[in-house]
Amino acid sequence: MFVDSHCHLEYEGLVDDQAGVLERARGAGVQAFLNISTKRSEWGQVVGTARMNRDVYASVGIHPHNADQHLDLTRDELLEATRDPKVIGIGETGLDYYYDHSDRNAQQRLFRMHIDVARETGLPVIIHTRDAESDTLAILAEEMGRGSFPALIHCFTASAEFGSKVLDLGLSISISGIVTFKNAKDLQAVAKSIPQDRLLVETDSPFLAPVPHRGKSCEPGYVRDTASFIAKLRDEPLDQLAAYTTQNFFRLFSKAVA
Repeated sequence: MFVDSHCHLEYEGLVDDQAGVLERARGAGVQAFLNISTKRSEWGQVVGTARMNRDVYASVGIHPHNADQHLDLTRDELLEATRDPKVIGIGETGLDYYYDHSDRNAQQRLFRMHIDVARETGLPVIIHTRDAESDTLAILAEEMGRGSFPALIHCFTASAEFGSKVLDLGLSISISGIVTFKNAKDLQAVAKSIPQDRLLVETDSPFLAPVPHRGKSCEPGYVRDTASFIAKLRDEPLDQLAAYTTQNFFRLFSKAVA
């Protein structure tokens, strides 16, 4: 059995056939889904889908791309949104300096707000980072110094050095279908080295469909293909990798019911 630790079920490509998408994934052995939000206007829909499906959970948060549109978001608003029983994570949040769709100071302020709420609630913060390794690490280290909090680097594509440092800080790492791409040799090397107790798998669907589904809209059921590729990389039986990545998910997102 598998868990898709990061999917966007409300996005175009999935929402138009959401019931079918979920059923196909269940048929592929996916037993739980974490439906991720990226802006405040999505929170109600993301949580609503989780309430309608026993095996779907939700996150609440603001993607760094959308930071400029959420300058008025308060800590109390984010904290209150985490109270729903189906909300098990905070994010996705973080820093994206590749596109710079939002002011970097705004991204950093919201990132710290998400961490603060994660520290208070014990819910993991789900982190997006792109072309921002130095600032991401600096914020994580500084905030850990103020008090520990659970966290996950989602859709890991950073350097091996960054991976080592976030593992040292106690974070977990989630690998997406990018690892199956031919030009992802550096990521494949990182995926081989992540300790068993820190590794999760995801699709980030409807994006980043793994081989052999390149060119298609990605679905949560494709997490099995990513997991199979990683198992071969690590020279591990697929059922073993499935078991410990699933255990890792429920241990990290402890508000979810296995």
